[in-house]
Amino acid sequence: MKKFLWLISTAVLVVILMLVSVLNFSKTKPKDSLSPLLLQAQELKTKGELLNAKAIYQKLISEFANSNQVGLWQKELEALNIKLLFSPIPTAGSIIYEIKPGDSLKKIAREFKTTVDLIKKANNLTSDKILPGKKIKVWNAPFSILIDKSQNTLILKTNDEIIKTYIVSTGVNNSTPVGKFKITQKLINPTWFKDGKAIPAGSPENILGSRWLGFDLPGYGIHGTTDPESLGKQVTQGCVRMSNHDVEELYLIVPEGTEVVIVD
Repeated sequence: MKKFLWLISTAVLVVILMLVSVLNFSKTKPKDSLSPLLLQAQELKTKGELLNAKAIYQKLISEFANSNQVGLWQKELEALNIKLLFSPIPTAGSIIYEIKPGDSLKKIAREFKTTVDLIKKANNLTSDKILPGKKIKVWNAPFSILIDKSQNTLILKTNDEIIKTYIVSTGVNNSTPVGKFKITQKLINPTWFKDGKAIPAGSPENILGSRWLGFDLPGYGIHGTTDPESLGKQVTQGCVRMSNHDVEELYLIVPEGTEVVIVD
């Protein structure tokens, strides 16, 4: 009888040890598999293998969605998106275009619904002069913008992929209009018209900052700011306010006609 009880207790102990081992394995496995992926992503970034690094961060976000580092990985991913967008590296959403006789950057940008600035940035062009026969990267996928007033964020997207998330300010008392709009006007160093008075760019009273992207709803748009400390709050008269650095980046990327959706 004692031998039987000993066998039972031994068997129970073995089962308990096995369960503990399985539980410990399940807890440590994500961490064990996480570190090599992070190291690999950093190494690929250092080597300039941006597309492969991007794939690793996408894998991390997908496979370890409950990690408290997901926000950091998303920021790394978005930074890579911008680097790829501004580089000659072919990516989804772009084509390699051979310049034809009679082409100009404006003509190419108009044909593919992109911006001259983005073509120049992606191809390291320092002037508008181009030569027939040269091959350049041209972005040809449509961008869209989603503005979430509850979060004070502006999300730049293409083909449902998030390219980058920006912190913005929206209208005080929820005054930024909701709905679907289009960018119809783009201005560098815009003049601000207030109470019938024209306030020039550079004036401390001009709150529009360095860029203006106007909507097809008169008086509303996306602009820079002279008060970056106000970002992330509902403080504007209804427009969407960004840091000058961010609005200059967005201005370079999106063409007129870009869709803007604003939600509460």
